[in-house]
Amino acid sequence: MKLRYKILFIAVALIGLSSCSDFLEKVPDTRVYLVNLDQLEQLLITGYCQTNYAVIGELSSDNVDDTNAPDKDGNRYNYSSYNRYDEQIFAWQDVDLDISDSDTPSGLWNGCYSAIAAANAVIEKVDEFEATGEIEGQPMSYRDKARLAAIKGEAHMIRAYHHYILAQIFCMPYRGPQISATLPGIPYATEPETELYPKYDRGTLEETYQKIEADLLIGLANVTDEYYEVPKYHFNVAASNAFAARFYLAKREYDKVVQYATASFKGNDPESLRNDFWDMQEDFYEFDDGARYYTSVDRPGNYMLMDTYSTWLRRWGNRFWSSRDGFHASIQGPGPSWNGDYMPFFRYSVLGSSVHPEYGYIFYGNCWEQFEYTDKIAGIGYVHMVRPEFTSQETLLFRAEAYLFLGNIDAAFEDLYRWNHEHIMQGAMASNNGSMSELEKSRIVSFYNGNPGYGIVKKFHIDEVCPSDKYQLTPEIEPYLNCVQHFRRMQTAHLGQRWFDIKRYGFTYTHKMGKDDVYTLEVLDPRYAIQIPAEVIGAGLEPNAR
Repeated sequence: MKLRYKILFIAVALIGLSSCSDFLEKVPDTRVYLVNLDQLEQLLITGYCQTNYAVIGELSSDNVDDTNAPDKDGNRYNYSSYNRYDEQIFAWQDVDLDISDSDTPSGLWNGCYSAIAAANAVIEKVDEFEATGEIEGQPMSYRDKARLAAIKGEAHMIRAYHHYILAQIFCMPYRGPQISATLPGIPYATEPETELYPKYDRGTLEETYQKIEADLLIGLANVTDEYYEVPKYHFNVAASNAFAARFYLAKREYDKVVQYATASFKGNDPESLRNDFWDMQEDFYEFDDGARYYTSVDRPGNYMLMDTYSTWLRRWGNRFWSSRDGFHASIQGPGPSWNGDYMPFFRYSVLGSSVHPEYGYIFYGNCWEQFEYTDKIAGIGYVHMVRPEFTSQETLLFRAEAYLFLGNIDAAFEDLYRWNHEHIMQGAMASNNGSMSELEKSRIVSFYNGNPGYGIVKKFHIDEVCPSDKYQLTPEIEPYLNCVQHFRRMQTAHLGQRWFDIKRYGFTYTHKMGKDDVYTLEVLDPRYAIQIPAEVIGAGLEPNAR
């Protein structure tokens, strides 16, 4: 069992071993011995993490409430937690229960580093092929070189992305080069493991971001859509640029956010990448049909999809779920261009389902469960949740935020208008409801400078979290930034990405838990950094100060 808890871990199938003694005579080595480009491409398929940060991110965020806590009228329920560790995550505590579950911090840590290990094995071989100019003893052709460059780009994107996710979960938010140089990062793995107990250190957060950026830029220079059978399951050109926009948004390098977000559209009008909703499909009769379509390669705005194992959906109707204020502020509540207490995007157009705000509301499109049976008679198998990890709609909101800090409110408004128009238009078509209006600047200012309730409007501390000499939040752009975070909160419901925004914006809020307990998250609270797994701490890695 100790091998399972190495800081970096990859399961490698060792073929052709004649006996246990043969295995024991071998030097521990997680490298896969690769000899051609087909094998490199096949190994990269395992370079996409199959664990999911939705449970960690959503339970930590303000999207989720405890239905066992008294509401404003003193009513409370007695629902059970789906998993014991849900209570620890909701209270921002160290997780030491059910650590073998893939939805825990341990599961995410091992899953990301397994994906990174696959990428490292590929990068090592790519470097060898480039140095020798040969593959299997034969000089590389022009096509071989082009294909190898594409493989190299994807491998570096995979390595950058998974380290980025680890940093977002297990580190404090990026705070600029000076402060980040004083904060712990995460181990940045760049070589396959060849020792039984390798030693790692966390380095600084600034070093982590520098290494992510180095991998990101190599990836961007080499990725292509040419060699993929289904590009949307890989780091294709659009997804790679969308990831770059997300990365530079965390660093507050807004000119680069605009550059890469725009590049993700590949010269297309963002309107042409609009995702139609399941209501527009006449042959859909079940939620399963629509949910699968929502995360399908057929929708033009889906840049990249990730197949993961997660039981996030099964928390609906249990103790912790999107209900009360989290329900109204993220999935079904008021907004700047629609009346009443609902958002047509979710109520009518993306498979929303609810019975009562106390019980919760599901945005099926982002969290629908697709079950893979290993034994239908016994009813056992694996729970899949396909993540729309990068989309045109979310990337459009990256660009809108960047335009605000670049002083271009008009351009920011145009992107907000595009996002809003897409959703109210299709919501109106689905509902026949006349309470939706086109977005106007005056509506944004009046709505977000007012008090719509439910915690929709937030106090930003972004200048405190990541100080900048070039960019500061001003009263003029604050209502528009609230619009961005509100739209993003709806767009990414059930994906866990709200937690990333909470940290970089410096939001404060409380989690009421049970009858009497209240936990408050302050600006730059050390609990912004989820504790690294206990088994990793036991192996000698520095824990987070919480």
